[in-house]
Amino acid sequence: MPKARPLSKQDILAAMSQTKSNRSAARYLNCSYIHFKKWAKFYEATEPGYTNLFEQHKNPSGKGIPKFLSNTPFGKNEPVIQRIIDGTQDPSCFDPQKIKHRMIQQGFLKEECNVCGFHERRLIDNKIPLILHFKDGKKTHWSLFNIQMLCYNCYFLYHTNVFTDKQIEQMEDHLPTKEKLPDWDVDDYTKKRLEELGLYNTKIEDDPYDLVSRDKERKNNNL
Repeated sequence: MPKARPLSKQDILAAMSQTKSNRSAARYLNCSYIHFKKWAKFYEATEPGYTNLFEQHKNPSGKGIPKFLSNTPFGKNEPVIQRIIDGTQDPSCFDPQKIKHRMIQQGFLKEECNVCGFHERRLIDNKIPLILHFKDGKKTHWSLFNIQMLCYNCYFLYHTNVFTDKQIEQMEDHLPTKEKLPDWDVDDYTKKRLEELGLYNTKIEDDPYDLVSRDKERKNNNL
């Protein structure tokens, strides 16, 4: 059996930022609780009042962790994640998006692509372009061996299209713009300088020199 890899301080802090307890942080890093505890105790705490990172991330009261199967203020039951993963709880009565969110929140799923590791967030709403994929095609089978998070690119490469042909057509609908170009006002000095540089093409109406230049051009062409 391969030896468990050491956990860096950055790994532990990243897991702590995404979870609410040490056990959830261990699941987030895909390691045993004992292994996480060993390394979390090895690093000094980043907040005052604690001796190490393990003590800092303790949450014996379960603050911020949803109490599953208890009624919410809206009268709805929350999914029991461990039972859904084990297959002892029917997930069909729960919102799949809520199950996915709880699994990420509790460290069962990492919010990154399982193939390429992509985890960039969009600046406007902090979302990551990920799709939850069921390997056997059964959306009621939430075993950790059957589900994986995939970015749009890996989902397209290894499975099927992310968007329908109609959606792609709408995104690539290259219609000519009907907007009029702005009519910029240019002062006489700027106009003259642009004409000298060959960057201003507007021909002056009734320019007496224009006739002379055109007549000279015709004579040159007849030679």
